[in-house]
Amino acid sequence: MDSITLRRPDDWHLHLRDGAMLAGIAPESARHFGRAIIMPNLVPPVVTGAQAQAYKDRILAALPAGSGFAPLMTLYLTEESDPADIVAAHQSGLITAVKLYPAGATTNSTSGVRDFDKVRPVLEAMAENGIPLCVHGEVVDSDIDIFDREAVFIDRVLDPIRQRTPGLRVIMEHITTSQGVDYARAGGDDLGATITTHHLVINRNAILVGGIKPHYYCLPVAKREEHRLALRAAATSGDASFFLGTDSAPHIDPLKENGCGCAGCFTATNTMSILAEVFEQDGALNQLEAFASLNGPAFYRLPSNDDTITLTKGAPVTYPAKIETGDGPVTVFDPMMPLHWRVAD
Repeated sequence: MDSITLRRPDDWHLHLRDGAMLAGIAPESARHFGRAIIMPNLVPPVVTGAQAQAYKDRILAALPAGSGFAPLMTLYLTEESDPADIVAAHQSGLITAVKLYPAGATTNSTSGVRDFDKVRPVLEAMAENGIPLCVHGEVVDSDIDIFDREAVFIDRVLDPIRQRTPGLRVIMEHITTSQGVDYARAGGDDLGATITTHHLVINRNAILVGGIKPHYYCLPVAKREEHRLALRAAATSGDASFFLGTDSAPHIDPLKENGCGCAGCFTATNTMSILAEVFEQDGALNQLEAFASLNGPAFYRLPSNDDTITLTKGAPVTYPAKIETGDGPVTVFDPMMPLHWRVAD
């Protein structure tokens, strides 16, 4: 097979940042994707409907002329979040979901949740009104090894939340472990899971072997090879529980390449080429459309995109090593393998 046509894919977990960074990197996602769930972890975070509307306006202004890309907005859940504001923003069509960050778990998460009992009224209102909850699934307890944070979160936080809040629709974002795969697969219709492009490609050796590689450092951190293989098996299975959320997270190079580098891999530019390569390697090109274009809309109860993209196979594709923005250069994720699939113009 040297050509494959898919419904236009969506990205169900995307960081666009703001200001000069937003202007520089928004076109990279708009080129291939129809829609994206936009993360609200700005500084300050997007916590109200009014703030979500203002951020959406800035995103639309940053898109290339004639772009059909649709940002699907989210609100950042805090212990002071107003259930009525969240419900009103969702009923108006302004927001698609709410994002839960455990405080201190990742970039710009200091305003996140510490006491999960304090957000129970919000979660109950969300369940009653069919509002999805996007979850960064890691505990932050200092006594828990960073490679175990996801599995412990499932047991200590996620499963109790779901037991106490029947009907709450939850997306386990950027799962990185076999435990995450198993829990998502057995979770029923109210549970889905996104898988990133980079976690299909790298394990923790990519970060640490031969010197520290800051552009492979992300949160949740990449795990052992057995977990990467479990993610690939889930993504390529066609199982409706799993869909694409790139977690493409740009940081300028000086903030990545220093003594305390930021977490995040920027994959918006070359994700579709990487995914086609991965799915072909695993003999599953016939499942790429389900993962990238169909399963996500189905979980969010949205129609799939009407238009299509075509990928063709040929000589290795060359992508820019960096995207220049008004804030500085952002390094594009290097998958450490030739990419033979390109999105046709």
